[in-house]
Amino acid sequence: MTKRIFSGAQPTGSLHIGNYLGALRNWVELQDQYESFFCIVNLHAVTMPQDPKSLKQKTLDLARIYLASGIDPKKSTVFIQSDVSEHAELAWVLSCVARMGELERMTQFKDKSGGKGERVGVGLFTYPVLMASDILLYKTHLVPVGQDQKQHLELTRDIAERFNRDFGETFVVPEPYIAPVGAKIQSLAEPEKKMSKSDENANGSIFLLDDPDTVLKKIKRAVTDSGTDIKFDETRPAINNLLTIYRLMTGKSAEDCEANFDGKGYGDFKKELAESVIAFLQPFQDRVRGCSDDDLEDILKKGAEKARGVAAATLSEVYSKMGLR
Repeated sequence: MTKRIFSGAQPTGSLHIGNYLGALRNWVELQDQYESFFCIVNLHAVTMPQDPKSLKQKTLDLARIYLASGIDPKKSTVFIQSDVSEHAELAWVLSCVARMGELERMTQFKDKSGGKGERVGVGLFTYPVLMASDILLYKTHLVPVGQDQKQHLELTRDIAERFNRDFGETFVVPEPYIAPVGAKIQSLAEPEKKMSKSDENANGSIFLLDDPDTVLKKIKRAVTDSGTDIKFDETRPAINNLLTIYRLMTGKSAEDCEANFDGKGYGDFKKELAESVIAFLQPFQDRVRGCSDDDLEDILKKGAEKARGVAAATLSEVYSKMGLR
């Protein structure tokens, strides 16, 4: 059996270079090694209030960003989550396998609920079960995740093992893939925090559709640490973060990055960093704009058909083992 990977992103907010460096870039590399399923997880998006028209447009925009990043529909299956109803169906079954205590321990629920208590939608609480359904439907071997999603993947593994124990071997127990470099790109404005789509400070993130002037201004304003050496140093999170971005954008080794800025100041470094980011973003944005509506519709339709075939077979097996079919 060919090993599979599954991953996805929500069509909310605007994707930034942290999303590209920590996720999309790795998906592109992994698609040559695994049978790949990359999903726009719009069902997850509605765990928080959304404007319907905006959500529909952002879903298509995100699909274009997947393709512009280098995800090849001839190698990978690209589709929209809500086009494959098996995701929601399996989520119900798995919610009967998951435990309340497990979900109550999920730190992301505590963070996102923001102390709203009983006013929070149930979907936000059961979000990790839908994520487990996404992954287990495709008998996924490897899941590229950020550090903030690792706890959810551990729950997915626990649910898979429990189902296999109670109903017979059915699901592959997935392993996480966390990139060795760039898994967590930090905010330019507050380097102790992760770069975020929802950050109220727009200067903290470089968005994938930012124009060159905006990129240059944001990098010039980026926070730096005390000291003058431009070297990788975990104790200096600001410069460490900026150098990591430069390293990944240029493909240079850590040693070459440091040697390039030996004896130079922050002004020279920020200028060259901005140039490297702009050099990446301009052709990327051209590819986003170059994806026609007809081509996108065809790719997503074919992707959903292929995904549905795999998902339906898994769900049928699950129903059969549980006595539902």
